Amino acid sequence: MHESRNLYEGIGEKGETVMIGKTIDQLTLGDRAEFTKTVSESDIYLYAGLTGDLNPAHINEAYAKKTFFETRIAHGMLIAGFISTVLGTQLPGHGTIHLRQEVNFLAPVHIGDTITAQVELMEIMAEEKQARFKTICVNQEGTKVLYGEAVVSPPRPPKA
Repeated sequence: MHESRNLYEGIGEKGETVMIGKTIDQLTLGDRAEFTKTVSESDIYLYAGLTGDLNPAHINEAYAKKTFFETRIAHGMLIAGFISTVLGTQLPGHGTIHLRQEVNFLAPVHIGDTITAQVELMEIMAEEKQARFKTICVNQEGTKVLYGEAVVSPPRPPKA
């Protein structure tokens, strides 16, 4: 397995230097990358405000105490967004277009949980210029909270 955080320099349309991630030809099966973040109360409120998802299970402690989880939980799609962070900034990296994401939510994420989003390259679809990744998020205890797969279009070198 290869740990990957490589970006390389290309030349943009105006002759400027631009950083892009790995192109389809630079990817290797087994390439891996990860991103870790502790989920704060502010993250949950900001996500609720940005998306309009004001479900009281996320933003109202009195309501959430009466639910199965007995406290507020983070939005599942907030956590799934950490996968996008890895794909768009690390592997393949800058210039990647996220085409498809399958997400399975396995366990709640609470305020204060530290989540590590991990991706691993499973398939290179050279003709389509796409790549398929296994995607997983785990908490600080190693509990898998999310898993799935993503298909992306890796960056292409800037046109000369």
